[in-house]
Amino acid sequence: MHELIRSNKRRSALVIIVFCTVFVAIGWIVGVTVGGGWTLTVVALVLSLVLSVGSWWSSATIALKVSRARPADETEYRRLHNLVEGLCIAGGIPKPGVYIIDDEAPNAFATGRNPQHAAIAVTTGLLNKMNRVELEGVVAHELSHIRHYDIAVSTIAVTLVGAVALMSDLALRTLWWNGGRTSRSNDRNGHNNPLAIVGFILIIVAPIIATLLQRAVSRQRESLADVGACELTRYPPGLISALEKLQDDTTVTHSASTATAHMWIEQPMSGVGDNGRLGSVHKLFNTHPPLEERIQALKDL
Repeated sequence: MHELIRSNKRRSALVIIVFCTVFVAIGWIVGVTVGGGWTLTVVALVLSLVLSVGSWWSSATIALKVSRARPADETEYRRLHNLVEGLCIAGGIPKPGVYIIDDEAPNAFATGRNPQHAAIAVTTGLLNKMNRVELEGVVAHELSHIRHYDIAVSTIAVTLVGAVALMSDLALRTLWWNGGRTSRSNDRNGHNNPLAIVGFILIIVAPIIATLLQRAVSRQRESLADVGACELTRYPPGLISALEKLQDDTTVTHSASTATAHMWIEQPMSGVGDNGRLGSVHKLFNTHPPLEERIQALKDL
């Protein structure tokens, strides 16, 4: 477990470095192409650092507000608080903030920058459709994300993916309006400058690469959190039953967005399960492994 936590911390740092590198590379390409020199590169570097620190510091607040979560009253939601407290004692982690989301779809997520500054949020649909054992499995899954330090990289990725997409959009607009009239898109002989071509390609594919990286990291951590939940509860059938209910439920989580989709216990957006010609391509952008695979993996434990 300690090695897993150390590994996740290293991956978190690696994800930040990769995103900042892509961000700075876009700034450098634009600077060179439009004749701005290193100015845009420095600006991109400063922005990437500010966004990284800002998203790490206020990640929980941002995710909860975006999802329209409210604090769970300890009297009204006594069962939920009891489950969280018991599992936190078993896992040796501080009790996170507990929030409720008014949404009929059964779902939940964890957020925060570390176990000392974390929160979990569950939908009213989850509370209504899960029995105690199943709810315990879901809560344990979310607490495993906190325990494994998954929440830090997940919430940072939300901001950085958006930042790369925004930077790419601004870069394309800059290149469109400047278009090479004052740029270096052509060399002295009038031929296309390879650097400009590479720059255009990088600007276009950067958001796609950032999104794929975010999704890949998310899929791996969901499977690890399932195993961690069984370790906390000592009862895999509870989480298996919960995942089976989630698999049968077709309600869309309206409180989710594409930016926060990877944080939930189940793929919250509609359009999953595409088995058509482009099904394999669509799966690359899924935020979670298929529920049937997760269920089978737990049954094999």
